[in-house]
This record gives sequence, C-alpha cells and structure tokens, in this order.
Amino acid sequence: MYESYYGLSAKPFQLKPDPQFFFGSRGHKRAMAYLEYGLSQGDGFIVITGDVGAGKTTLVRSLFCKLESEKIQAAQIVNTNLDADDTLRMVVAAFGLPYEDDSKASLLTRLEQFLRQCDQKGKRALLIVDEAQNLSHQAVEELRMLSNFQTADKSLLQIFLLGQPEFRKTLLRRDMQQLQQRVIATYHLGPLDALETKDYIEHRLHTVGWNGDPSLSEDAFFEIYNFTGGIPRKINTLCDRLFLMGYLEERHNFRSSDVTEVLGDIQQELAFPISEAAARNSSDVPQIGQKENAQGSLENMDERLFKMENSVISVLDLLKRILSRSNSNINNLTK
Repeated sequence: MYESYYGLSAKPFQLKPDPQFFFGSRGHKRAMAYLEYGLSQGDGFIVITGDVGAGKTTLVRSLFCKLESEKIQAAQIVNTNLDADDTLRMVVAAFGLPYEDDSKASLLTRLEQFLRQCDQKGKRALLIVDEAQNLSHQAVEELRMLSNFQTADKSLLQIFLLGQPEFRKTLLRRDMQQLQQRVIATYHLGPLDALETKDYIEHRLHTVGWNGDPSLSEDAFFEIYNFTGGIPRKINTLCDRLFLMGYLEERHNFRSSDVTEVLGDIQQELAFPISEAAARNSSDVPQIGQKENAQGSLENMDERLFKMENSVISVLDLLKRILSRSNSNINNLTK
C-alpha cells in the first residue's frame, strides 16, 4: 500500500518484532550488553524488564541472530501463564523433546539427558523466558530448580527472564532469595527520549530505502514522541497510521497537525458508543480529541488497528482508484 507509494521496499512500522529493524538506543545497547555478558558467564539468570512495547522481544531476536548455533542451543518460551508442571512441559517442548503423557520425573530425566548431551558436544543450553511477569511463584521456582542441572564445574542450563516491570516485584519477594542469589545481572529497559524517537523513526525508514519522501517536520517528531512517550510499539502504530493517511490523502510532508489529525481519527474509531439517554444524563462524557484520551486509546489500539487495516485498506484503495478515474473522465468531458 503506502510502501510502494513512497518508494519503500517493505513496511517500516510493522508490529511484528523483526531484528532487521533493531535500533540501538542507549537503553537497548545496555540491555544487549547485559545479555551478552550473561552469555559470557555461562550460568545464572539474567533479568531484563521493560514496559509493554519497549522492544524486549526484538532485543532477544537480535541476540538470536548473533548466537553461534554450533556453540549454543537456544530455546524460547512465550506462553507463561501456566502452572509449574505445564511450565516444565513448555521448556521440554521448546528444546524439541517429547513432552506428552509423561510424568514430571520422566520429563526432568529427559531434559537432564539432553542438557548433558549438549555439554558433551561442546554446546551450552540457553533458555529465554518471555512474559515472565505471568509466571506463578511455583513456576518461577520450577525454573530455578532447572538451574541445578550441573557438571562438576559448570551449569548445564542458563536462563534469561524477560518481563514487564511488575516482575521485579516478584523477584524482590522475600521467598525469592534463592533465585535472587542466582541472578548475575538485571536491567530495566526504559522508553526512548525525544531525540532517540526521531532517530528510531528515521532508522526504520532508512532500513526500507527511505529517500526523504515523505518528510517529517521537527514538530511532527515531537508530537509523535509526546503521544507515545517513546515506547517503540506505540511509535510504530502511530507512524503506520500516519503514513497510511498520507498515502490516502496524497501527502508528502507531515507536520504536527497531521499527527494530531491521525490521533483524532484513532480516538473516534476506538470510542465506545454511548446511548442517547446516557449522553443526556452524563455531564462528564470525555470529549473526542482531548490529548489525554487519545494517548490512553493509543496504548490499547495495536491489535484492533492491525485487524482493521487488513480488512478495510483494500476497499479504501479501490475507492481511491474509482475517484481518480471519475475525475479523469470529468476532465476529458470538459476538454
């Protein structure tokens, strides 16, 4: 759609985490340094936290691209809202081992044998657990117990825990002291600042061959930062809609007013319908267009916008072509 209109080789603001677009902000570089440090140590836990959409998954996938497959056997689990036994099954399955209809003892034995085989081949096993904030206390304890698999001089399994900020509260619980003693590094991944937000947007655009069309003014960059708070996923969502609007309206220069217009559209699309009677009886109905309402809606709109775009964009494109042909026919008749 707008990619071809602006001469881009791919969609620059997709919601799917893609290591190709990894942006090394100050915070992301430090988080990556902690992960690489953890790898160099070869044991213990590394904990990375960050807000929703901060780029933790993209960070990990970028790390995966750096791993030497002949030296490290890596696995990742993202479904963590499970009890302890199911968490163990997810770990076993993530390493490609049979996991169905077996007792816990059998699963543990199978996993230990696998880890020892990796060690004999000169490979280290790495488990990355995403969405760690959903882990129950029992599931966290199950993961800690897996770190007990060791040879005489080293651990057979290293674990990275990635989660939202609330996972830090879990980690700091008094009954988590045994896990705390095995954490060799922890880092909180914060949002981008205003300058990094601009650099992030331009980085994603340059990755897909951007040549300056469309251009974004300084006040447009600031407005994007103002509404997204520097959260990469929110930036992607807003910029994707901004570029879509630019394509439909044939715009090649974006200013803060364009960003505000898109946010107004988003607020209208996501506003809950209010009955006429309820509207008459309510004196504090939020007004569409207020910045604080638009920003709140932006936080929850990612998935809905993704589905909405897929369902209506072809209709919009068809309508645009029909209108273009109609205008052409009118011009021919008036000549």
